[in-house]
Amino acid sequence: MDFDSRELRNALGRFATGVCLITAVDEQQRPLAMTANSFSSVSLDPPLVLWSLQNNSDVYDVFAAPRYFAINILSSEQQDHSNQYAKKGEHELASEHYLPGKYGAPIIRDALVSFECELHTTHEGGDHLIIVGRVLDLQQRPDGEPLLFFSGGYRELR
Repeated sequence: MDFDSRELRNALGRFATGVCLITAVDEQQRPLAMTANSFSSVSLDPPLVLWSLQNNSDVYDVFAAPRYFAINILSSEQQDHSNQYAKKGEHELASEHYLPGKYGAPIIRDALVSFECELHTTHEGGDHLIIVGRVLDLQQRPDGEPLLFFSGGYRELR
């Protein structure tokens, strides 16, 4: 290997991504969120999506195997949400940020899209757990711009 992990991380950061809040409820039924940019579509039939959870996440136990979870694609106006729920120990959702979804996972207000998912499968992936969900329902806004992340910072479409 002719590169170190920092060089690899910087190179991977050159791929522009959207920003999502992954939401679920814990055993005490508290609504939790965490910021992620590792979202991807997998299949239309059946409808499958995936995201990746870092193995040393402080909320690993909640997000590694919930029966239901939601993937909420953030709008450009929701950068504060992204920053807030990316912090260790700051994952409990503020009541004004969400509504309950059909299957119990919190749905972020004013997200561009929210996918309500049931856990389909998980796969070990190095220092991450790859979580595949079956989309059971979705909600989407008719307008709005995405919150984008590229090369270590937020970006806007031009």
